[in-house]
Amino acid sequence: MKLANRVQTLTPSSTLAITAKAKELKQQGHDVIGLGAGEPDFNTPDYILEAASKAMYDGFTKYTPAGGTVELKKAIQQKMENDHHLSYDLDQIIVTIGAKHALYTLFQVILDKDDEVIVPTPYWVSYPEQIKLAEGKPVFVDALESNEFKLTPKQLEGAISERTKAIIINSPSNPTGVMYSKEELQALGEVCLKHNIMIVSDEIYEKLIYTEMQHYSVAQLSEQLKEITIIINGVSKSHSMTGWRIGYAVGNKQVIKAMTNLASHSTSNPTSISQVAAQAAYEGSQEQVEIMKNAFSERLEQLYKWLTDIPGIECVKPKGAFYLFPNVKKAVEMNGFDTVDEWVTALLEEEKVALVPGSGFGAPDNVRLSYAISLEQLEEAANRIKRFVEKHQ
Repeated sequence: MKLANRVQTLTPSSTLAITAKAKELKQQGHDVIGLGAGEPDFNTPDYILEAASKAMYDGFTKYTPAGGTVELKKAIQQKMENDHHLSYDLDQIIVTIGAKHALYTLFQVILDKDDEVIVPTPYWVSYPEQIKLAEGKPVFVDALESNEFKLTPKQLEGAISERTKAIIINSPSNPTGVMYSKEELQALGEVCLKHNIMIVSDEIYEKLIYTEMQHYSVAQLSEQLKEITIIINGVSKSHSMTGWRIGYAVGNKQVIKAMTNLASHSTSNPTSISQVAAQAAYEGSQEQVEIMKNAFSERLEQLYKWLTDIPGIECVKPKGAFYLFPNVKKAVEMNGFDTVDEWVTALLEEEKVALVPGSGFGAPDNVRLSYAISLEQLEEAANRIKRFVEKHQ
């Protein structure tokens, strides 16, 4: 049976692929340390679990509005005001089945065939695939490691064509963990205003920052930038709720209405109980967020030190998220492998450490490591990587 053309060019998620391989080895009895998954290792806070449980027993198990409950939208509305001093009407908010679904739906409603979206590399693996599914064209621009993987206004200007519809800005970034400053966002925003380009601001890691540097949403920098920005966010990373699948998009009323109409024909609505849980996440105590952030900060400091002590491994130090994205090109060459992908495969087979090759993120000289596991496991993983590198010298 012939599949539709739109899916024949899709590549599977490299993060999910490496996680599946690691689980397979674990099931065979191997002591595998997986550094591939992008989710916190903390359980969802108790007050959120209790709110969800109460909702179930209260009978809140039916359909909800396609774009999300009014109660959750109001909680998001208040969150945007508290965090960024941004005011949005309820019809400027759509609740989706995870932030990934928000992005997917957004590209479906803003892109026509061959419309272009500028995607700085390294990028989150699903950006280009979602753009292609909407018959758009991802235009990759190398955000250089020498500039902490951040796009410059000059690079952005040079990538714009008459078909350019939007740019994706992800800060803090998956996979690099780097952040844009207020001034850097302003400069990129001015280029977008000049050419009337939509900004897709992926802010899913905004609460996980390990520096004095403040997180800014590009939408809060001016009323003009707010008008051309769609913010993507959710509770998955901030409140350890990856499996609850609640994200949202905030911005232009026309875009949000189109996204809501599409959702009504594709998913009906986000899960009713998960929406109550997400509402509780925003309305309740944020103590667990701080606990997680402090734990991740300690892990970052230790893992960064351990990794950069290994010969042939260099790394831009992240400021947020929970990933390291080291350049391992020298180690790969020193160990006699042709590609990073081969090196990662051999590391998994020999030392049972699962990393995600950077090729899936548009950066073939790098690997991504998640430090969303215990400090003890991270130390053991670093020791195994060091042993592997030294053994193959």
